[in-house]
Amino acid sequence: MSFPFYIAKRYLFSKKSHNAINIISMISVCGVAVATLSTVCILSVLNGFSDMVADMFGAFDPELKITPVHGKRFDPTVEPFLKIKSLPEINAVAESIEDNVLLNYGDRQVPAVLKGVSANYTSLTGIASILLDGNTVLTAGGSYYGLLGVNLANSLGVNAAFAHPMEVYAPRREGSISVNLANPASSYNKEYIFIGGVFQVKQMKYDGNYLIAPIEAARKLFDGRNEVSALEIQLKQGVSPSKIQAKIRNITGHDFDVKNRYEQQEESFRMINIEKWVSFLLLCFILLIATFNIIGSISMLIIDKQADVVIFRNLGMDNRSISRIFFFEGWLISALGVVVGIVVGVLLCLIQQHFGLLKLGSEGSFSIVAYPVSVSGVDLFFIALSALVTCFFSVFYPVRYLSKKWLA
Repeated sequence: MSFPFYIAKRYLFSKKSHNAINIISMISVCGVAVATLSTVCILSVLNGFSDMVADMFGAFDPELKITPVHGKRFDPTVEPFLKIKSLPEINAVAESIEDNVLLNYGDRQVPAVLKGVSANYTSLTGIASILLDGNTVLTAGGSYYGLLGVNLANSLGVNAAFAHPMEVYAPRREGSISVNLANPASSYNKEYIFIGGVFQVKQMKYDGNYLIAPIEAARKLFDGRNEVSALEIQLKQGVSPSKIQAKIRNITGHDFDVKNRYEQQEESFRMINIEKWVSFLLLCFILLIATFNIIGSISMLIIDKQADVVIFRNLGMDNRSISRIFFFEGWLISALGVVVGIVVGVLLCLIQQHFGLLKLGSEGSFSIVAYPVSVSGVDLFFIALSALVTCFFSVFYPVRYLSKKWLA
């Protein structure tokens, strides 16, 4: 341990001749600690919301999804896709086709997005975990069954196991369309789909628009033959999505997008990330302001220890070594505040995570009761690094200036 660092450590905990210096030093530590603590808590809450959104979409979105860059559909039976389906890292591949339809039930008509899926779709995703009513059976007794988003079901006034099927209309896409004013429905393909279940993703994009039905019904409606809008992939346990994603991209080339769950909901997660980093920058600015207390503490300490400075000079220390004492003093105040802030912040986050003390609002007003929290080790590293770097520069220049003034 260097002599300047040893003296700085003694100064940090020793009693000064003026009690105000001790008080200002503790205020400095508390200021840095509170700023660091706030950063830990806010970023952890934003991480919690990000994880919550990921869990919501995870029940609906596959691990990987292949879609065409140009056009809406493609043939999944050509060589590249046969090669993808045979990859050892892949557990299952589901075909899906999406397009707009018109739903009719009784006297209610609602536009919707029909997502036709192959038979293994319900086992490939976690759709069963978000069902509010009904089951995931899509075909039974030669009839088609569909799963509706909860808001879409409310708009139609239906629920699972209603006796009568919905009428689903889609415009014809092949041949000439002759408009019959007496029977406009002749310009559309029509299928009957019973209500098999109602799901809730807790995202209006899905809950208010989506109808999941057998792909056979969708192909009849969309004149799709064997074409699909996407291939949805479930990986085997332990397989890295990023590695297999790169592998599939090499097979498909630039004509197809291969997206993971985060990329499928890129807009939602981008918004959360922007909020996270803007919050981080604002809190770093607050931390910078908090370090101004350290400047006052060091200034008073230099004045208070003038007698000690004379002793250090008589012992053979030069001004540079003496300045390092006060620099280390400021850095130790900062480091102590950062450590205390991170430890207390993590403890508060763990308490919130396990007990949910801080509520979002009255029960039933939101999809979750308490603020979600997820502590990230990477975030803690960057918080500590940014706090220490900020404190380093906020201490370095003032100590250098004060040393020239008072230690000359």
